[in-house]
Amino acid sequence: MFRLALPAIVLLALLPNTPAADPKVIEPFNGKDLTGWKAKEEKKNAWVIGVAGYNPDTNPKVLSVGTPGPKNDLVNNLTGTKPSSDLYTVEKFGDILVELEFMIPKGSNSGVYLMGEYEVQILDSYGKEKVGPGDLGGIYNTAAPKVNASKKPGEWQKFVIDFQAPKFEGEKKTVNGKFIKVTLNDQVIHENVELKSQTPGGLTGKEVPTGPLMFQGDHGPVAFRNIKITKK
Repeated sequence: MFRLALPAIVLLALLPNTPAADPKVIEPFNGKDLTGWKAKEEKKNAWVIGVAGYNPDTNPKVLSVGTPGPKNDLVNNLTGTKPSSDLYTVEKFGDILVELEFMIPKGSNSGVYLMGEYEVQILDSYGKEKVGPGDLGGIYNTAAPKVNASKKPGEWQKFVIDFQAPKFEGEKKTVNGKFIKVTLNDQVIHENVELKSQTPGGLTGKEVPTGPLMFQGDHGPVAFRNIKITKK
């Protein structure tokens, strides 16, 4: 019996160690459908799955959506004047690190809401000399980005957002939420920005211990890809 088992044991010993997946790291978008996501207003929902593109010669204010393939994007496919819906994760989070890429057409407006309540603005701010809290990377109503790190419309851009959720004892908030660090296209645009209240236009309008990641969909076209959330 030992002679028969020995080759298998030796083979297992020679196999490379495969690290276990980190349970703290999730990719909320599966690239195939909207499983794990929910529209705030389902009747207005224009979010689709496909390959996002941009052709400024055809229409500089919209994104195109190609046939879904092996690797797809999450696209708010607004092509007219009717608004779409905000889209948020079913899962809720507290302290997290969010990494994602996004693309917008000329003049578009969207946003990334931490916990569904605290917005990092997405706006076509390319070429502006002075930017405010309402420009790309601004913490809406709270803090302007340190620099304008915006790329041209139609180019993929990247946020890395290190976020600390507010803390509560029962119904009482004891610690404010905070954007510990935010980078846009590898440039630091915020550090240690404390949040005394939620951003207007959030999911519930209330501060709570945990909440979803939400993308603003009722303003303009936007596409997202490579979304990764690390729980802290």
